[in-house]
Amino acid sequence: MKRRSFMHLSALGSMSLLLPIHACRSGHKHEELKGATDFEALSLNLLTTWCDAMIRDQINDPNNSVTHGALYCYACEDIHGRCPDAVYPLMYMADKTGEQKYLDAAIKLMDWSANVDLPDGSWTNMLDPKSWNGTTVFGSIALGEALHHHGHLLSKEMKQKWEARLKRAIEYVYLKFDDHFSHINYRFTAIYALSFLGDYFNEEKYIKRSDELALLIPQYLTEPNKLLYGEDHPDDEKSEKGLLPIDIGYNVEESLNGVVQYAVHKKDEKLIQLLTESLNGHLEFMLPDGAWDNSFGTRQNKWTYWGSRTTDGCQPAFTLLADRNPAFGTAAILSTELLQRCTVNGLLAGGLHYESYGEKPCMHHTFAHAKNVAFVLDNSEKIKNVNKKTPIPRKVNDGVKHFPELDVWLGARGPWRNTVSSYDQIWKKKYSVAATGGSLAVLWHEKVGPLFTASMVEYMEVEPSNQQPQPGEEFCLTPRVERVVNNVWYTNIQDLHAKVSVTDIDKKINFSVNTILTDRDKATLKSDGAFTLNYLFDKEKTTIKALRIASEVNGDTLVLPVISPTGEKVVKVSDTKIEIHKKEGVVVIESNVPLAIKKSEKERIFNQVPGMEVLPLLIVFPKGIKEVICTLQVV
Repeated sequence: MKRRSFMHLSALGSMSLLLPIHACRSGHKHEELKGATDFEALSLNLLTTWCDAMIRDQINDPNNSVTHGALYCYACEDIHGRCPDAVYPLMYMADKTGEQKYLDAAIKLMDWSANVDLPDGSWTNMLDPKSWNGTTVFGSIALGEALHHHGHLLSKEMKQKWEARLKRAIEYVYLKFDDHFSHINYRFTAIYALSFLGDYFNEEKYIKRSDELALLIPQYLTEPNKLLYGEDHPDDEKSEKGLLPIDIGYNVEESLNGVVQYAVHKKDEKLIQLLTESLNGHLEFMLPDGAWDNSFGTRQNKWTYWGSRTTDGCQPAFTLLADRNPAFGTAAILSTELLQRCTVNGLLAGGLHYESYGEKPCMHHTFAHAKNVAFVLDNSEKIKNVNKKTPIPRKVNDGVKHFPELDVWLGARGPWRNTVSSYDQIWKKKYSVAATGGSLAVLWHEKVGPLFTASMVEYMEVEPSNQQPQPGEEFCLTPRVERVVNNVWYTNIQDLHAKVSVTDIDKKINFSVNTILTDRDKATLKSDGAFTLNYLFDKEKTTIKALRIASEVNGDTLVLPVISPTGEKVVKVSDTKIEIHKKEGVVVIESNVPLAIKKSEKERIFNQVPGMEVLPLLIVFPKGIKEVICTLQVV
């Protein structure tokens, strides 16, 4: 079954599949919420919304065993083979509410999962039997949690059937997952899966293998910030700068969950202390609105602002260790609130602007993240004291912190937060797809939220079954200087050798970047492509300066893709000043030379990474002008 070729599904069943659900954006009320914490109420209402939407989009066609019971993805016009992961949240809802529809949906989904069975006990990622099957580890945990917490809802025969299937799946994990299996997220998740299901099945060999894999944990944490590396293959190959492959999105939404769940399950105090340090390091990258800053990560192709496309959410790790640092609980709540804000027609969309642009949300986000919300609710006794009283670091920080294992800087001054990246790891060793080149990868303001967010330099469906196609024209969202020569695009955001320095004097932060315009094959314009970029931050404004060494070259352009959804009023005050009117305030952009808005097919340009719309501002260097200066203020 090929992507975008699933249109023969006229037998999608009842017309109810096409109707909006009442839960969307309003939430359900349950008697069970009496006495619940705000976080529990938020989680249950969001889980109800998601599960009702998944049931709405479940295929009901008893005459077609290949589709009956699966969750249909209207965004991808296909079925994602991992959709049976939703068995866990659906079983939770069945147990919590007593409503038969959730149990029926879970049973149909497990019956459908036979379509992605392989003889070795694994499940494939898509209906194609040749598709990736390492994701079996995630399905194993989902089914295991469903049986462990809610298996009493099933008949004896059905429970035994599900357990037999689960045993085959975890046996596959036991036989195939070693200390070199794929990327680190699989191995670290397997640590918990083997330990948890080893106990469930009373199978000592699973527990032993889990403990063996757990010995790897310390060696995959960097110094000095204990960031987890390994999101590439090979997982330990260093870049030219000597930097290891690190992806914040995968780390916080998947890998760290597995090892924290294992450590808590085993009551391993020494490991818990180490992982608390790691969570502290990763928490530095959460923006004050709950977003995970993965602007530079090795797998940034799947960055969704709230995390990563096919991962599961940060809630388990950060709630389980919230007793060690209350800010972890704040992070879990902020993340869940952001997931709620990104929910469109009952499903989790891959960013803030899917609804405003008219892009459909992929089903994968919802069934994956619903699992971790269910886990938090099933372990509610451990989250009774989780609240938002303790701020996360990026809410209260002031100044600049450099992360040497990334060559990334996080800045904070007054209402401004920013990320500057010169990280030179390249995913799959092809092209520089994430923020690098001394780019201003994130600019965020406490009043209006994100103003810049880096995208891939070129949108590539590195994982076609796990990324949505780019709608409309392709346009990079990373602020940059650029020049086109003989139809070849040169820009600083492909320069892996850019040099960044920073000062913080007289209450003003100044990042200085020396860079050379570079093409996708890393050829440079050495003779006349050198620039010095400056990003300056004080409490009142952000200033961006672009100084070119050669003043007589035509076509040099400073590109500023300002985050702005469709519908926001734009006022061109003059040739050098533009205002964007947002609900929370007015963004004023002013330049020392004329600025223009790039013409596009629609009112805004949208990019799947990280699910944002932008107003693309272009500032072309006039002849004889060496420096362009642009300021951004929020009033």
